[in-house]
Amino acid sequence: MPTASLSIASPSPPSQPGKTPTPAGSATPLSMLDESDEWLAFSRSLPGQPSCWESSVVFEGMHCAACALTIEEALRQVPGVQSAQVSAASHRGRIVWSDASAKPSVWMQAAARAGYPAVPANDALANDRRLVETREALWRLGVAGLCMMQVMMYAWPAYVAAPGDLAPDMAQLLRWASWVLSLPVLLFSCAPFFRNAWRDLRHRRVSMDLPVALGMGITFAVSSFGTFEPRGIFGAEVYFDSFTMFVFFLLTGRWLELRLRDRTAGALEALMNGLPASVERRGPGGAFERVAVRRLAAGDVVRVLPGEAFPGDGIILEGRTLADESLLTGESRPLARGQGDFVIAGSHNLAAPVVVRVELAGGETRFAQIVALMESASASKPEMARLADRIAKPFLLFVLAAGAGPGAYWWPHNPGHSLIVAVAVLIVTCPCALSLATPAAMLASAGSLARSGVLVRRLRALEALAAVDTVVFDKTGTLTRDAFALGEVRTRPGISRADALAMAAALAAHSLHPVSRALAAAGREIGMHPQAWSAQDVQEAPGQGVSGQICPAGGAGVAVAARLGSARFCRVAPAASAALHACLSDDQGWVATFELQEDLRPDARAAVAALAAQGMGVHLLSGDLPESAARVARQAGIVNCRASCTPQDKLAFLRSLQAQGRKVAMVGDGLNDGPVLAGAHVSFAFGRAVPLAQAQSDLVVLGDRLGAVAQTLAQARRTLGVVRQNLCWAALYNAVCVPLAVAGWLPAWLAGIGMALSSLLVVLNALRLSAAISPPESA
Repeated sequence: MPTASLSIASPSPPSQPGKTPTPAGSATPLSMLDESDEWLAFSRSLPGQPSCWESSVVFEGMHCAACALTIEEALRQVPGVQSAQVSAASHRGRIVWSDASAKPSVWMQAAARAGYPAVPANDALANDRRLVETREALWRLGVAGLCMMQVMMYAWPAYVAAPGDLAPDMAQLLRWASWVLSLPVLLFSCAPFFRNAWRDLRHRRVSMDLPVALGMGITFAVSSFGTFEPRGIFGAEVYFDSFTMFVFFLLTGRWLELRLRDRTAGALEALMNGLPASVERRGPGGAFERVAVRRLAAGDVVRVLPGEAFPGDGIILEGRTLADESLLTGESRPLARGQGDFVIAGSHNLAAPVVVRVELAGGETRFAQIVALMESASASKPEMARLADRIAKPFLLFVLAAGAGPGAYWWPHNPGHSLIVAVAVLIVTCPCALSLATPAAMLASAGSLARSGVLVRRLRALEALAAVDTVVFDKTGTLTRDAFALGEVRTRPGISRADALAMAAALAAHSLHPVSRALAAAGREIGMHPQAWSAQDVQEAPGQGVSGQICPAGGAGVAVAARLGSARFCRVAPAASAALHACLSDDQGWVATFELQEDLRPDARAAVAALAAQGMGVHLLSGDLPESAARVARQAGIVNCRASCTPQDKLAFLRSLQAQGRKVAMVGDGLNDGPVLAGAHVSFAFGRAVPLAQAQSDLVVLGDRLGAVAQTLAQARRTLGVVRQNLCWAALYNAVCVPLAVAGWLPAWLAGIGMALSSLLVVLNALRLSAAISPPESA
């Protein structure tokens, strides 16, 4: 997905249903996003689905799981919107729509009418709006705090005065003073709650702001009646102190929750907003001028200054610098980059200005693929969060009913007290902590893993990974390095080494298997040979080899059917050597055998030992000869090894483990192991050479550290432990406080403190997951 920043203000909800919203503070309508050049900045086309797009947006005004469900329902009612998924924790949404039936402005208007304006996820003004939102929240919090202190000062005499010490006129004066000081809290500090509650009532729905607003309104109304009519049914006592304290503590909790949520998703945000808004591009006259990054195309020459991010994948033409690729590859050390070196989009120029020729821009860069995966993950919902979403609205209806029950019970004894009891029950039963328990922990963990070079494509994978007890490794390109060195080449009489390599390279160029890449690289060294070959109608059998029609370049010859891969695939006798090898055959039989030298990854043994220390059973599956697979297994410290496996054999073995009750994680190259990766409970794609959009896995390891598998497994277990702690806390909080509120022993202000603290505790507990776990040291 192209990731250049847009600059558009968020649409304000229309005052009347049906009106087209326009960006706040601007006369520019949302229809500007209906131009394909504009929506490309926050959308990507779906492969195999013409006219279908997947957009990533951020919704404003969200507070709970019920808000996410409301947005999803509003978007799904728009013709042309095929699916909508919104995360209550990240406030991000993933919308799939057809440009033949709908445009971005249409479904954005639907979200705005529902009360939740949508803005592109990479909007350049997002930080400015967030700053404004934070300042407004602080102003509301400050007003509530100042008024609360004054109201408490006026309420204090009523608490400490003995009967007859406080004259009736003085008591009434203190009530009027408290009422006046509570008005700014009601009209300014409480405004967002009342506005959201009115929106919910107007649309005949319910969210967590509705019971909160009811509690605020009831408390102020009862106290006002008691002030105006001190001898009436509500005149026995006023609750302005409880009202202002409740509002203050609730706003404090929400403000801290907002700040903590930004920190838990900080790594995700830092990566997804990693490109600059503009860059200096060389014009026809040789002068540099600043242009929007989304206007870049392959072949453009740009100048990247120190501190800026590289806007596309490219090659340095002038200069020498240090590049920080930590968020993209997990490599923590700055890397030296000079003339002729390749730099990747999203990495940062640290040292000096450099001139770069852009090779890949926009959605073609690896950075864009990473961002697309992370945006999908940030909008996804783990199973526990889906359960919380399903019960959120019914639970809120239960909250409203639960508040009415105790109020009706206490009414005959003391009408004023009965309404305050109802308010306490409304506040204390609000499921804020419950709705945050799972997604807050999952997002914090995904952010931590992103910083260490592991992308979580689906948050539910962390749930599955926490239960894993068996890890199965592929050998080639996973336990061993991606690259092989070509060793001895044996050919049949009449075929030269150069011809054999050229024929093999022609087929290997159509495969991403590490063996194919090694042969293609060796073939490029003789690319100018007069007998270089080309291949057509190439087909790949995953894990076995490639086949096709090959002929000399230029068509000066007859095309012959050829196969490159294992001896079984090429239908020739296996080589006598125990070394890793690939065979080449044609219509006449065996053509050549290529021996390849492979090396174990330096941290492979330490990673296997770390998995074993966590109680994992470790297996190795390989399509190579038994001798080659056994050698790698011995070096890595793996006891269970199977060789000469086809993809079907690997899948059958995986299913046999699952039939024994094992929870299996598969670690492969992400492409050739597609069926077995899809069949595992959770899967890793390993290796930098894997096209991320094609990787059939739940998690993608960006760097070269095999220890990231053990690291991620430990992090998943920590994550599930934190989720359980959060859920237990939410349940314990309600189990203790609800009976106290029903009995009338829990005042509204204390219920407000409990509500705010329960949400804060959940988010703070999740924040512990932001500290990355150090991977095992290589042995």
